[in-house]
Amino acid sequence: MRLSVDIRHRMGDFALEAAFEAGPGVTALFGPSGSGKTTIAKAVAGLLTPQEGRIALGAETLFDRQGDLCLPPARRRIGVVFQDGRLFPHLTVAQNIAFGARYAPSGAAGLEAEVIERTLGIGALMGRYPASLSGGEKQRVAIARALAMRPRLLLMDEPLAALDGPRKDEILPYLERLRDSGSGRPGDSGRGVPIVYITHAMAEIARLADRIVVLRDGRVVCAGGVTEVLSDPLMVPMIGVREAGSVLMARVAESNPNGLSRLVVSGGDLRLPGVSAEVGTSVRIRILAQDVLVALERPVGLSSRNILPAVVEAVHRGEGPGVAVSLRLGQDRLLARITGDAMDELGLAPGTACYAVLKATAVARADISLRGA
Repeated sequence: MRLSVDIRHRMGDFALEAAFEAGPGVTALFGPSGSGKTTIAKAVAGLLTPQEGRIALGAETLFDRQGDLCLPPARRRIGVVFQDGRLFPHLTVAQNIAFGARYAPSGAAGLEAEVIERTLGIGALMGRYPASLSGGEKQRVAIARALAMRPRLLLMDEPLAALDGPRKDEILPYLERLRDSGSGRPGDSGRGVPIVYITHAMAEIARLADRIVVLRDGRVVCAGGVTEVLSDPLMVPMIGVREAGSVLMARVAESNPNGLSRLVVSGGDLRLPGVSAEVGTSVRIRILAQDVLVALERPVGLSSRNILPAVVEAVHRGEGPGVAVSLRLGQDRLLARITGDAMDELGLAPGTACYAVLKATAVARADISLRGA
């Protein structure tokens, strides 16, 4: 199922003009507050009628201004999850989920009830009321209710924004399972319902998303695979220097009793702590650009065990003292942020052979997660 969006809409001084596509897996809409993310979400869900354009889901047109077509929300079969959950307080968890199931068309494809319950870990919550749930539990139930209607698309608008750090860490593994789960039917090894995930939190995108659409002032600045976009030095001003970084796909090759695990990436091996996955498991690793050092020669007498050969692919000098450097490690791209003086002294330019140095403890436990299929 593929979502195609090409819309234009003006509200006062704000003008939205956005076109993108979202396919299977998780497509993240990222941008600062006021960039147009929620306006797009409302237009896709049918809660706002754009002034111009077209929206289609698969072979069905949801909105077409020229054709004077605008399907009501109930007919779009899009499950929407807001940041506040919006559960019915007078209904139990089971009753809230059953309310969503009332809108599931007979025979429609979707996750089975037991798969939803297992994936989101809500079996023990069924008899409880929303007032007795934690913030993370409420969001899991809200997602379950949206899935119970067997939607063709799941639209999540800042689903973790109202949660504190520990609650976010609690619910992210469930979202990973949801991203990777099939229908639960025998022989189905495919991924679950497509998800459009709206957020301004780069850590959530790095952990969950397959594709990213970057928005600014109502326009699409960039769109593509999350590994390519996040490692693009031109994206650093949009993402922010402290949040800029890369996502590498790795396989757990060894788990040592000293707490360090050996992970294999396309450019070599990394040794990192905090990896709870079993040997053979595929994981994602988020590495912040500010935690990557660049050396022209392989360092000796250094405490870091993570020293990988690389080639400079691109550099981008910003308005300040920093320079973003894109490094090619095997088939991966790694983003480093160094000073302009360091770049000049090292003579870094596209094609320069070098070494990327990463301190093991610089990668937080929350930045190592299960890899999507």
